[in-house]
Amino acid sequence: MLSDYAAVQDILIIEDNEDDFEATERALSKNTTLANPIQRCRDGLEAWAYLRGEEPFSGLNLRALPGLILLDLNMPGLDGLKLLKRIKGQDDLKKIPVVVMTTSSEQEDVEGCYRAGANTYVQKPVSWTEFTEAMTRLQEYWFQFALLPKER
Repeated sequence: MLSDYAAVQDILIIEDNEDDFEATERALSKNTTLANPIQRCRDGLEAWAYLRGEEPFSGLNLRALPGLILLDLNMPGLDGLKLLKRIKGQDDLKKIPVVVMTTSSEQEDVEGCYRAGANTYVQKPVSWTEFTEAMTRLQEYWFQFALLPKER
């Protein structure tokens, strides 16, 4: 059963690659039963500022913290693993589910992300059909089946 609260939670996509972001956004929008607003940050530093309400986001009226974060692992600067550790190290952020989305299937990456607090680790499918299916299932799981904390 889909709650009203879950239906309005944002999805934050942290992705440096424009094509990968657009593909993710398109795949998520194909799910017509859910209409979660999508926010985007282009790297770990921008995402950290967004989540903390720091410049350049301090003047914006952000509705709430996201209900789900889709995090690219391989980004320049503050990479996905370092950002994940920061998020899970903060009391006000650690409850947000983080799904690591990456091309890597290296066991070292998988284990490192789970040790750092990732809720799910997904290798990005190569085909558009598989990618769309993966995004639909992730969105449905986190916003239709999983019970998420209401206080953000």
